[in-house]
Amino acid sequence: MQEIGRLPNERAALALIDYLRGQGIACQLVHLERGVAICVEQPQQANVARKAFFDFIRNPGDNKYRQASWEHGDNRQAPDYGAPSLQLFSQFITGAGPLTLLVMAACIIIFAVMNLGGEAIIFNSLGFFGSSAATSAAQVWRLFTPSLLHFSALHIVFNLMWWWILAGRIENRVGSQPLFLLLLVAGTLPNLVQYFVAGPDFGGLSGVVYALLGYCWIMGRLKPAAGIEVQPAVVGFMLLWLAFGFTDMFGLSIANGAHLAGLLVGMAQGWLDSRK
Repeated sequence: MQEIGRLPNERAALALIDYLRGQGIACQLVHLERGVAICVEQPQQANVARKAFFDFIRNPGDNKYRQASWEHGDNRQAPDYGAPSLQLFSQFITGAGPLTLLVMAACIIIFAVMNLGGEAIIFNSLGFFGSSAATSAAQVWRLFTPSLLHFSALHIVFNLMWWWILAGRIENRVGSQPLFLLLLVAGTLPNLVQYFVAGPDFGGLSGVVYALLGYCWIMGRLKPAAGIEVQPAVVGFMLLWLAFGFTDMFGLSIANGAHLAGLLVGMAQGWLDSRK
């Protein structure tokens, strides 16, 4: 057997299993300490089943799952997934992995501290080399930590939204290790580029977000079986936003060097991973 995903709600998992049974994919439910895991009996069907799993968590209320429960559910009633707020929370958790959620939590905590009077302390401790007089060559973490700094509500919401969508997709379908490598490299090299382009006063996860976009874009084209492709419209929107950043038409302080370098890093890692 091969696991394709986990859900906190057993009734929802049974609905998906009924649907997959109707598609000719036999699955089993495995109870965990928290929630349940769905495993396919034939590993060669795992990719198809995993795609169906992520389609399910995006829209668990689709009538096709309720219909499958009636047709293949051993006379069970169509499932009730609980209160809408619980459904939303379940989708938020299952749409991400532990690394995805950990980075989100770190960004939110740092942002909260900065807005509760600790901005100078945070920036002097986590800002890029040269951003404070206290910078030491031994503080190597400061090559990466600017990626965790955000300076407005719009800034952090925009970055974390895309981080959750893209990082969660990569972590759940490809694994935590490729995501960690992307985070480490794209959270460091683009910061160096941005420093040489515009100096040390910058921050944000957007360079990493563009790396995730580049990774999903290339993997989706070269290795579609991985199931992390992004829609061309999404790629087009993000590339258009990248281009607008260089025009300064919005009058915003945008880390254009980090965005472009992050995109190239993600595309390079996507090309390498697609060959494995």
